[in-house]
Formats: sequence, structure tokens, C-alpha cells
Amino acid sequence: MRKKLIMVLGALLLACGLPLSGTFAASTERFSDVPSSKHFAEAVYNLAERNIIGGYSDGTFKPGNSITRGQAAAIIAKMIKLDTSKVKDPGFKDVPKANGYYKAIAAMAEKSIISGYGDGRYGPNDPITRGQMASILVKAFDLPRYDFTSYKSPFEDVKLGTGHDQNILTIYRLGITTGKSADRFSPNESITRGQAAKMLKATEEAKAPIVTVRASDYKWEQFKMFDSNHKDTGLFHAVVGSDKPNSRTADKIHLVPLQEGTGTFSVALVYSGNPDKKYYQKYYVYIKEVDGELKLTLEETEDFLTTPAIISVKEQVQNVSLSTMDGKKLSDNVKFSKCLSNSPSDCYDAEEVNQDGKYNNIRIGIDKPGRYIATVRFADGEEVRYGMVVESSAPSFYFSMRILEEKTSATLNLGADGKIGRHVIPKDAEQIAVVTRDPESNLFRADAKKAGSFSIKFPDNTDNYFLGINVYVEQLGPIMNIGMYKDVYVDH
Repeated sequence: MRKKLIMVLGALLLACGLPLSGTFAASTERFSDVPSSKHFAEAVYNLAERNIIGGYSDGTFKPGNSITRGQAAAIIAKMIKLDTSKVKDPGFKDVPKANGYYKAIAAMAEKSIISGYGDGRYGPNDPITRGQMASILVKAFDLPRYDFTSYKSPFEDVKLGTGHDQNILTIYRLGITTGKSADRFSPNESITRGQAAKMLKATEEAKAPIVTVRASDYKWEQFKMFDSNHKDTGLFHAVVGSDKPNSRTADKIHLVPLQEGTGTFSVALVYSGNPDKKYYQKYYVYIKEVDGELKLTLEETEDFLTTPAIISVKEQVQNVSLSTMDGKKLSDNVKFSKCLSNSPSDCYDAEEVNQDGKYNNIRIGIDKPGRYIATVRFADGEEVRYGMVVESSAPSFYFSMRILEEKTSATLNLGADGKIGRHVIPKDAEQIAVVTRDPESNLFRADAKKAGSFSIKFPDNTDNYFLGINVYVEQLGPIMNIGMYKDVYVDH
């Protein structure tokens, strides 16, 4: 079954002659010089039947003839049903109103689909090049413009900043062309009628399954953010663009289906933090094959996806239990996965350990907001509690999460150095942490009481680089974590 997104195995070519005068006659008959064995035959006959292109009065199509810039404008304007009844004069000095292609050229120029040369000409009789046609197709059919720096181009003769580079990459990524060869696009070569027919049909087919969302659909002026949270990055592409020429404002996003599956997509006028519903929208993305074509549909949702709570560990984990902070037991044996990476997007479908079986963190799935305590039992029998505050965070599909390891005491050994002298603890500091000191070893110990911070000063200290000790206590519900750090002067 033929996919809608197909790879064109011929060269990139465009624009055909069309029935603009008596020379060209629209025809649904077989052309004597277009046998069905030709790679462009199906496209030629399809477009001829729709009166997009036509043949000559002698019954030929002349597929090897070149296409001019004027002919290309007329064909594409007709194909995208551009209104040419009332047009603004584009001001090209070589395109008078009497020119047969004037209306098409004017309509295309007004839509910023085409432009002229730097000397004020359009060149309606010049053969159109492959690079020029790539740019016209992308603009005329409103195709997603892939970022040249983010997606690798296979063509050695198409470099960043060469004029049509982004548009050539786009038609390649969409399967409209594979180039003249594996590594050559030949952007300055002209194209023929046969090649043009195949290119037009391929562009039309590539465009069909693409879904475009615009900021104006939501009564916004732009998208401040969007997110594709699907695990499989090969499911669809989300390509940002703008309807304003030469603008960097993101006011539209093209969704390009690549294969069947289900994913997620969200857009917002704000960057983060539970905005009002009118400032964001979340969707499930469904991609199915229908009659040999990929069809992408969007379904609005307010759902959140199961979010991994990432707990850093230094030893082998034997068991994890989970309860709420108010004491309700949820599970004595929570399923967890092991991972080396700290990235939330990793280790979804498979565990990741090193050759010794060690790992840096474990992940447990959280499917609703709340305040939790995870108790991790290690292989040596030690148990450590972790506090977790899980909150909804629209427009994201995932919960925001703060995790704190329980550590109620901390020590800091300054050594038996006589330079530091006596220490002074701020007033009311004992409400945050109780600090004790071993006078023989200068070992300091702090026991957490509540969230806060303070500094221990040493007024008799003779070490200019030693400034004191900082004490910090963090707290999530009943879970507290304390740290003591030596404060030193850094000479820059």
C-alpha cells in the first residue's frame, strides 16, 4: 500500500507548461511521448485530467522541455487556487499587464510566494531552477520549514546561507525529492515538464497529511512555547514557522506525521506555571493509516501523564514503599526502574546500569498530584525517606516535582587548627538547628529543627581565607535535610 508521505525517486523538478494559450491544450487523452513506463507518467495524467497542465496540439506533452518562471507561477497559482481576479501590480519592469502570466505573477508576489531579481526584473521567460522551485513550493503550499541547523542535509552543494538551503532541506525531509544523487541537489539546474509534473504531485501528497495549528486559532498573536512529549521522536515532527515574511515570531506550528501511534502536544501563550486555561491547550495526537495515507488528529485534553520521580541513590536498592505525608500507606512494594542518566526522558522502556550493575538513580511513577514519602530500603538494610511534593504544571503533560532526601543531622570537621578560635551562633538559630562542637577536634554537628539558614562566625579567626560555617535546612512536610558548608574566601 502506497504511503502518503513518499520518497520521490527522481530529481527535484517543477513547473510545467499549462493550458494558457492555444499552444497548450488540456487533455485527458494519452500523450504520445508519455508512455506509462515513465516515472512521471502517473503525475502527468493526473494533473492533465484536472486541467492543471496540458499538452501540445500535436498530441505530445514534450516532457523534456524546460519550464519558465512565468509558467511555473501560472501553474502553481492555479494548483493552489489563488485568486488572480484582482491583483496588485508587483512592479516588475519585465512583466507588463499584457504579459500572459501577469495575473499569476502578481498574485504570487502579493502573497510573498515569489520575488524578482535585484535589478527589478522577474525574468518570466528564464528557465526556473531547482533551488528556486523548492522555495516557491514551500511557500505556495505552506510547508513546514525545517531548521537547517537542527536537521542534517545530505547535499554537499547546499550549504547554510546559500539562498534556498532551508527550503531544499524541507522538500527533502518531506520525501518530495531525493536530489540528483545521494549527495548532490544541483540547485542551479533547470527542470523539465515531466519532472515538474512529478514534483507538483509529490508536493501535493506530502502536504495532505500535515496539520497546521496557528496562534490565531486561539486568538493569540504568537506561541511562546510548545511541547511534544511523546516518547517516540519518530512519531511526528512539530515544526515552528511564521506567516509573516522574514519574521522570527512563532505564529504557526506544522505537525508532520511519520508513523502510526499516539503522542502528546501542547501549546501556550505563557512559558510555565499553571496559567489560566485560555493561555494554553493540550492535545493527544493520534496517527492512523487510512486508505494508505497517514491521518493525524488532535484531541483536546486536560490529562497529565505518569511522571517519573527521580531519586538519587548511591547503593543498591532492595525495596521502595510509598505513603502520603499524612500517613496513608499506598504501597509496600513500589515498582522502580534503575538508571544512570539524570534526564527525565531516559530509561522509560529499559533500565540502564553500568557493567558492574550500578546506577545513579531510581524512578518510580507518580500519576496524581500530592505530598508523598518514599521509603527506600538499600541492600545493606539501611532505610532512607524521601519527601515528594507533586503539583500540576500546565501546560505541561507532566507534573512538577520537588524531591528531598531526609537527612536530619550533618557534621563538619575543621581539624585541630588553633587559628579559628571561638565560634558565635546567631540569636534564635537553635530554632533552625542545634549546633554542638567538639573542642578537641573542632568537629561541628548540626541537628535540624525547621527550614532556614544561618552562618556561624569566628571573631578570633586569624585565617583570612576562612569566613565561617553556613548551615542550611530544607523541609518538605516532615522531611528535613540539613547541610553544613565551610565558607571560604576565593581570591580571583
